[in-house]
Amino acid sequence: MAQRSILKVSTGHPDFLQFNNLACETAGGKVIFATDEWFAPASNLLKREPPQFIASAFTQFGKWMDGWETRRKRIPGHDWCIVQLGVPGVVHGFDVDTSFFTGNHAPSASIQAACLDEIPPFTLEGDRTGMAATEDQFESVAKLKSEMWEELVPVTELKPGYSDSCHNYFTVTSPRRFTHLRLNMFPDGGIARLRVYGVGQKDWPGVSSQDPVDLIALVNGGVCLGYSDAHFGHPRNMIGLGRADNMGDGWETARRLDRPKVLKLDEMGILQVPGYEWAVFRLGHPGIISHIEVDTNHFKGNFPDSCKIEACTLTPEEEEHFVRKKWSSDEGPKWRLLLPAQKLKPHHRHFYSGDAALQCGTVSHIRLVIAPDGGVSRLRLWGCPVFSDSSASPRLSSKL
Repeated sequence: MAQRSILKVSTGHPDFLQFNNLACETAGGKVIFATDEWFAPASNLLKREPPQFIASAFTQFGKWMDGWETRRKRIPGHDWCIVQLGVPGVVHGFDVDTSFFTGNHAPSASIQAACLDEIPPFTLEGDRTGMAATEDQFESVAKLKSEMWEELVPVTELKPGYSDSCHNYFTVTSPRRFTHLRLNMFPDGGIARLRVYGVGQKDWPGVSSQDPVDLIALVNGGVCLGYSDAHFGHPRNMIGLGRADNMGDGWETARRLDRPKVLKLDEMGILQVPGYEWAVFRLGHPGIISHIEVDTNHFKGNFPDSCKIEACTLTPEEEEHFVRKKWSSDEGPKWRLLLPAQKLKPHHRHFYSGDAALQCGTVSHIRLVIAPDGGVSRLRLWGCPVFSDSSASPRLSSKL
């Protein structure tokens, strides 16, 4: 029998939504098997963009839907698919989104997971609409014995895809690292998106302490733990792969209402404003930062005037305390200045090293501060990991 982990069905907006989507197509996630994709292909599950509905859109197979939708089953069994995570890691929660599937959503679903070293080659290419798995594909996927994988979400009823009920949230407490998921729908129907929120887990013992790596990157285990504002875009976007595709693929705040009516500059050419916005991250591994990149790609009329970066070293217990306090400035950590205030340019990659980046020693957490508001597409912190007895084994995330 598959192992079970403790599951909590979440209501409202659970804290795990602050973590990274490890299965998103932009992080390298992909569907490697699906039993049936008659009305809409399973690859849609992993799209970054929110689902959309076009009333007049039809294909030769039926109504076009922005999600995974199987035919009405007339044979024994149920439909399921296998998802390969783009970033292997620890899963904290799921959003099984049924948006726009109102008379055709999957009535129930479950999710299983495994950590696999090697798998047989699978290829699901092109538009899979109107297709189903072949006998050969069933034989190949059977080697994975996915029906025996650990159960993270037991068979649970799903809500229909109306705007007030489409998000089906599930909190997971398994501490294991996973590479693949099996999403089961019972017996058939549609699911718009599968979002897998968690923290990437890199094989740090295999990394040299002499080779600089991007310590804050999503793929290396970096994660956002708090922020002041994310009106137009979440800070976690800044640690994604590659350069941003557009403004939506970055961190962007609302315009602060405490902006002075008439703006003035100081002697450094930086705006004199009372307010600022911030985002806190835990690095994938404690280390010494030597090179910094702040990219305002696509932010041309809404880039921040300036930024600075602060750093500190926290234990998991201290981190959990500050998360509970929401990183309150009155009870926050003792930040050390890593990058002094720097004037920023629109749509530009800013690089800092040497004298510009102060020596802070080994750090585990950073805070990016922008003034007064605006957008940043990417943040890169290159440095060398620092290994100790306590950091040799995988570090579990604190509870948000």
